[in-house]
Amino acid sequence: MQTAKITKKAITLLEEWDPFLAGPKAYELEIADVVADLHVLDHPTDLAKRIREVYERTYEMWIPLEDCMQISYKLLAVKFEEKCIIS
Repeated sequence: MQTAKITKKAITLLEEWDPFLAGPKAYELEIADVVADLHVLDHPTDLAKRIREVYERTYEMWIPLEDCMQISYKLLAVKFEEKCIIS
């Protein structure tokens, strides 16, 4: 159940994040990749680099690492908050 809650909250955060102003539902594949990475990565910088890589691969546009760091911190906060609540 813990993983499902983390996944649901992470998807919501990523759906709200629109780095290329592409609109709602534009990032479904990218969100799936990032959520999968969230479950294995614990360091904000590692996750931010992976987020940038995933989104840039599809859109061929550069995202500042600082922008990716912001969403990375939010995602990891969700992950660790859920883990602490369950434990």
